[in-house]
Amino acid sequence: MNDISRKLRKEALYLSHQCQDGNLQSVFSCLDIIWTLYDKVMNWEPTRAEDPDRDFFIISKGQATLALYPVLIEKGFFDMDELGKEIGAFHSRYCIQTDLTKFDGGIENNAGSLGHGLPFAVGIANANKIKKSPSQVYVLCGDGEFCEGTMWEACILASTHQLDNLCVIIDDNASVGAMVNMQNMDQRLKAFGFDTMAVNGHDHKELKEVFLKLRGMKNKRPKAVIAKTVRGYGSDTMTQHDIWFHKAPNAEELEMLQKEVDSF
Repeated sequence: MNDISRKLRKEALYLSHQCQDGNLQSVFSCLDIIWTLYDKVMNWEPTRAEDPDRDFFIISKGQATLALYPVLIEKGFFDMDELGKEIGAFHSRYCIQTDLTKFDGGIENNAGSLGHGLPFAVGIANANKIKKSPSQVYVLCGDGEFCEGTMWEACILASTHQLDNLCVIIDDNASVGAMVNMQNMDQRLKAFGFDTMAVNGHDHKELKEVFLKLRGMKNKRPKAVIAKTVRGYGSDTMTQHDIWFHKAPNAEELEMLQKEVDSF
């Protein structure tokens, strides 16, 4: 991992410790995806957070909100001192799941119930297409979310309306396989009218190349990136022990896990 990947993970660990909540395996699997989007791909910056022609990032897998906050901190939109002090507190705007109503820009959707982020993103992409906006809409989904019927209904609508300004990113961290056999996700999405590409979800260079290649396609089809990732990537403990699917570190565990990130 590079330095920014380590820094983001240590910040996510700290925030989880502060609020004593979080799905850290899920957070660690998608941090590199979110950082690459904001740092190398999206037409977005803090001063344009409410620009109607900005690119949109929708976090559908809301359990990974602690992956978004560190990225926005590093981009200068949030302050770590404030966020670290207030996150998870009663009446705080810094919730463990994103809450659109508490921010003027920066947070684009309410998260919580799975299967809602993609339909929300399809609505934004359709509205922007009607307005002839140049903005692109990126939505991060978990592989398990595709057990929800609303996801496939949204895919049908995106294809029907030829939403080539929509990019669906699937954090394929193998969490769904224990429940159902989704078979070949690439073939399924292509059957629903998507252009698809697979990528190593922890390789910033590969991610950038794939996102930019799909962005450059002008063929009236929505896009999908299947990002192959590892739950807990960046910490040996979290990759090996599923208790970290939903567990926050105490002070001793925080120090131990941050050291693991440094040496990963």
